[in-house]
Amino acid sequence: MTEASLISGRLEPSRALLFRRGEEAIFPFGLGQKGLHECVEKKHGDMSALTGFVLANIKPKNAILWVRQHKFMQEHGVIFPSGFELFSRDKTHKLHVTVSKSMDALWAIEEGIKSRTLDIVIGELEDADFTATRRLKLASARYGTPVVLLMPYTRGGISACDARWRINAQPSALNSYDAKALGAPRWRAVLERCRSAPRQSGEVFELEYDDEALSLRVLPCMAAGSVAPREISAIAGKTINFRETA
Repeated sequence: MTEASLISGRLEPSRALLFRRGEEAIFPFGLGQKGLHECVEKKHGDMSALTGFVLANIKPKNAILWVRQHKFMQEHGVIFPSGFELFSRDKTHKLHVTVSKSMDALWAIEEGIKSRTLDIVIGELEDADFTATRRLKLASARYGTPVVLLMPYTRGGISACDARWRINAQPSALNSYDAKALGAPRWRAVLERCRSAPRQSGEVFELEYDDEALSLRVLPCMAAGSVAPREISAIAGKTINFRETA
């Protein structure tokens, strides 16, 4: 089973994501809103953290198509139904499609885009070449359906995607009600490339999920331009599961 290691750390006040005037785009740079985005593990075992990051950024109202390769599912498991509920209060229809070959997965993703009935299409793929990603990007632009690809840490090379993120889990916030319980999930997200904001390529975002506002916020250490040390509490080693084995 793949798990996101969200270990409790020191509680720090947070503030909303703010950027300078004149920037080409702001966080999350269209992720889950338009275009084709790739979200990649930083290392093997970060797929659960990656899944949580994507769910925290998308805001579907009606329907989601989730396409995955069978081999990918065997290695990383499938998402918990409660994982969806943690990030949204809306009752969203979810269509899951599992296929064997990457070619079939790409076909299913493209057909979902063309249907014009979906809020977003999410695909779990081992790899995709430039031609395949360009087809998805063009289809997304034509039919107005955003696409997010979840990919393993081995992902690299050229792509036609609008942005590529590399994600890993960080120590969670301290739970203010129970020092032995897990707090709000946190992620470190590296924006490896971004067509809408090329000057922000390479930017590192330390993010925390606000379960009341159902949105992400940046940690103040990131806003100040430095990363503060964290104290690991006695619950080190416990995890939050966004995925389960098939």
